[in-house]
Amino acid sequence: MYRRGHWGVSLLVFAPVGFALVSFGRPTLAVAGGAAMLWLSTVPDWDHRLPLISHRGPTHTLAFALLVGLVGAGLGAGVAEVIPGSRSTLVAFGFGIGALGILAHLLADALTPAGVPLLWPLSGRDFSVYLTRADNTIANYALLAVGVCATAVAAVLAARMA
Repeated sequence: MYRRGHWGVSLLVFAPVGFALVSFGRPTLAVAGGAAMLWLSTVPDWDHRLPLISHRGPTHTLAFALLVGLVGAGLGAGVAEVIPGSRSTLVAFGFGIGALGILAHLLADALTPAGVPLLWPLSGRDFSVYLTRADNTIANYALLAVGVCATAVAAVLAARMA
C-alpha cells in the first residue's frame, strides 16, 4: 500500500486500543499512541532508502515488529525516568505501540499480491490475501477513510463514556 493506505490501516488497528486507553482514564496515552502509530505506519518502507536491504524484506517481518516493540519498550522506560508514572505501564505501552505500528503496516501490505515475508528468516514465504494492488488509489483512500471513521467512532464513544 501507499502512505494513505498505511495511515488508514494504522488508524483502524489503533481505534479499539485508543478507545480502551481513554476508557481506562489514559487519554494522554491514547493521543500519544495514535500519533506514534501514524509515525510508525511507514517505517518498514524506509527499506527503499537502505542499501543492501530489499523492499519488503527484513523490515516487513514479525521479527522487525518485535524489534521495534523492544525499542518502544526502551523509550517507555526512558520516559518513565523523566515523567512520573508507572514504569511497567509505560514500558508495556511502548512495546505494544511499537509492535502494533509495524504489524499494521504488515497487514496493509498483506492485502496486496506481493504480500509480506512475515516469518523471515525462518521462511521466505510471502503471505498475501491478494485483495488489491499497492498502487490502487481508490483502495488507499478507502482504507484511509475507514481508519479515520473508526478512530472518530472510537473517540466519540469513549468521550460519551467518560
